[in-house]
Amino acid sequence: MKAEDIIDLMMHHGVKPTANRILIADAIRRAGRPLTMGEIETALCSVDKSVISRTLSLFRESHLVHTLHGGGDGLRYELCHSHSEDHDDDAHIHFWCRSCGKTFCLEDIHIPLVSLPAGYEEESVNYMVTGLCPDCRKKCN
Repeated sequence: MKAEDIIDLMMHHGVKPTANRILIADAIRRAGRPLTMGEIETALCSVDKSVISRTLSLFRESHLVHTLHGGGDGLRYELCHSHSEDHDDDAHIHFWCRSCGKTFCLEDIHIPLVSLPAGYEEESVNYMVTGLCPDCRKKCN
């Protein structure tokens, strides 16, 4: 995804593309992996923490970002490239490296379908694999 595509993605999700919103979404895009709010703050030292927090809340409500729980350091954010409002067609597995603490998107591995028992209603699925990333694995050998 190019920086210019950020505005189109925001418009697709019904988010008005203001300067700060574009900066925040682009910081997530440039990282190429899910980021914590703290990592976003570090990447954008010129944007106030409260603006980042409010923007991430808006992005969540508009389904412009996915949130991931786990990985040892709280909530992480990544851009949602889904083409549907009702179905998340870009859901994929994530990998958390216990050595370097980074979370990686494994976009070519989709989350398997899970049939829930009667009475349960799915809102989101978080599939996190934990272990060592290739770089950290090399350091250990």
